[in-house]
Amino acid sequence: MRAPRTATVERTTRETRITATVNLDGSGRYAVATGIGFLDHMLEQLARHSLIDLELKAEGDLHIDFHHTTEDTGITIGQAVAKALGDRAGIARYGTATIPMDETCTRVALDASNRPYLIWRVEVPKPKLGQFDTELVKEWFQAFAQAAGLTLHVETLYGTNSHHIVESCFKGLARSLRQAIELDPRSPGAVPSTKGTLGDSL
Repeated sequence: MRAPRTATVERTTRETRITATVNLDGSGRYAVATGIGFLDHMLEQLARHSLIDLELKAEGDLHIDFHHTTEDTGITIGQAVAKALGDRAGIARYGTATIPMDETCTRVALDASNRPYLIWRVEVPKPKLGQFDTELVKEWFQAFAQAAGLTLHVETLYGTNSHHIVESCFKGLARSLRQAIELDPRSPGAVPSTKGTLGDSL
């Protein structure tokens, strides 16, 4: 019987205290509390559309700004995903998604290779969504990709509404991640690499 792909990671610094629990084989349930309304909304989208159950509680220095909490949630969730994936044996490894959202269209391609890299071709017109600085969206994706061990390409093809652009990026990540971490029934237990390991392999 296959072991559950679940993990909990706690991260404590002088700036944040964060606990994240993931179940990669969940149904998209979430309980997210970061103190940042817009970020909560995006992380709920990530859970719902990836079908990863996510519990996240974050306390941070929001009296300064949202940077540390945003970045550190990306790190912590990413570490939890990497821990739950283990040696990544049996996964599909690759995922892609093209997400239309009204006037916006975003394309995401992902390789769960354990070789982190981010390509970010996204322009967000507004500097803020509510109180949230939109420049922090890239910081979250960078932190998540690095911690989860993902080669991640995100490109907004077109769009004018800042909320739609950002949300389509999170939904694209969710759908491509869902594909990449699915267990491949044609290759059970096999590491999807000719070198037999992921990290420095192709």
